[in-house]
Amino acid sequence: MTFATPDLCDANEAAIGHTLQVVAPMFKAYGGRPRFSGRIHTLKIFEDNSLVREALGQPGQGKVLVVDGGGSLRCALVGDQLAVLAQKNGWEGIVVYGCIRDSAEINRIDLGVRALDTHPQKSIKKGVGDQNIAVTFGGATFKPEEWIYVDEDGVIVSATALI
Repeated sequence: MTFATPDLCDANEAAIGHTLQVVAPMFKAYGGRPRFSGRIHTLKIFEDNSLVREALGQPGQGKVLVVDGGGSLRCALVGDQLAVLAQKNGWEGIVVYGCIRDSAEINRIDLGVRALDTHPQKSIKKGVGDQNIAVTFGGATFKPEEWIYVDEDGVIVSATALI
């Protein structure tokens, strides 16, 4: 996959703030894939990763899971088992507005992962949350089926495919 978010921003400068959004720099990079992109599938959860497992258990070819975990730093929403599941099911990557755990193992998996930080504690499992709804964090709104592009320089969201 060859793209660079700065080049995409430069080539689509007139769209920034309209159909192209630049996410605030808040994420740390994990996973063995430094850049990834795809159609957005969203989850809105809080300290409960039951829906994360459910989503990543589905075929993910060409998709990136965007998890709005409310920015919680009190537990992890993705660990190595879920990252392996995502990779096996063909997901391009996962963006977590919250924490992950098992980062050393995740860094060895061919999957792109961005998260706010790491936390050793697992989440609760009550099956509570929403999926495939618009979620907003980092100054951007992530809508299902729109496009996300992630690399070493940042995260951008676009209403249309850019590459």
